[in-house]
Amino acid sequence: MIRIFLCGKMNNTDMLILFLITLCATIFFTWYIKRILLQAKIADNPIVSEHRHKSGTPTMGGIAFLFTISLIIALYYQNTPILIVSFIMLAGGIVGLVDDLIGLKVKEVQKIVVNISNEVITLGRLDVEPNEEVRVATPKAKAEVDDLLEAGKVKVIGEVPIKTEPEELEKIICQIVLGFILALTGVITTLGGFELGILAIPVVIIGVLGSINSVNLIDGMDGLAAGIVGIASFACCIYGYLFGPATIIPPFLILTALCLGFLVFNKFPASIFMGDTGSFVLGTGYAAAVMVCDIPYFGVLVLGVPIISVVVSLLHRAHIIKLPVEPLHHTLNHYGMSEIKIVLSYWAVTALLAIVGILAKMYLF
Repeated sequence: MIRIFLCGKMNNTDMLILFLITLCATIFFTWYIKRILLQAKIADNPIVSEHRHKSGTPTMGGIAFLFTISLIIALYYQNTPILIVSFIMLAGGIVGLVDDLIGLKVKEVQKIVVNISNEVITLGRLDVEPNEEVRVATPKAKAEVDDLLEAGKVKVIGEVPIKTEPEELEKIICQIVLGFILALTGVITTLGGFELGILAIPVVIIGVLGSINSVNLIDGMDGLAAGIVGIASFACCIYGYLFGPATIIPPFLILTALCLGFLVFNKFPASIFMGDTGSFVLGTGYAAAVMVCDIPYFGVLVLGVPIISVVVSLLHRAHIIKLPVEPLHHTLNHYGMSEIKIVLSYWAVTALLAIVGILAKMYLF
């Protein structure tokens, strides 16, 4: 067996080989999985009106991550940080895959209506402008739409199938289990300069929950989630290179290569989507890498864009603010900002946060 596959310590050449293996494997497996999904006609059917032209694009592309991670585990099983991060990514991907498989069953079909009147009307919690299209989703909207149809204020212009999803509590329980499994490894004993002790279990669980849901929520546009996690992970590699220890770099190199390899097919216009399988892999992997490598402050900072998006969505769901469509990037698209501009803006802000974090570490802390 080649030395670099077995030893715990890695030099720059070893890490370059790790990166290239992960990148090439991800590109190959994504290409292969895309072919299979196309043949099986397992495709996405977006519920956001601005994205309905993407219907038919293969989803569940995150399955490719599972094959790549399995290869990495086989090659680097004696490198503890790589093994633990890869293992938790694999477990997270399985949870996401189950979610995707359940979603293949249609739960209901919802109407798409357009305001054909000359005035703003209220449908559910939304104020609908003239000529604006909305999906009749909430019970309140469903109860009101018939009266608006009879009054000639709206017109049905289409229907969209809504996939079956596990109950929120069931999703949370599965994510808690992932965090508990990571905590049971016993490698996360300190975080951000604090000895965790028994608190390691709830802290790790909260970290995994937050990362999974942040990445999952941001995965709604071509290349958005993969780009953000890729930039954040590469920034963590730079952080490890500048400030050490070097053991920080390999887990984030894997995440960076996974994202870059997938972006070959997922960049605009995407020919495959990662689905919950992929977002759970990246979410669990990023959380595990940040906590195993003990860089919580920088790790949270560079994931700031998805975290802010989650906060905005929670404020919307708590009726503190009102969005025409959730999450925030869909609202921006709804108001006319192009998908490419949104994605590039989110990427740029993530890169800016990384630069701020590195400069702050250099000159302030």
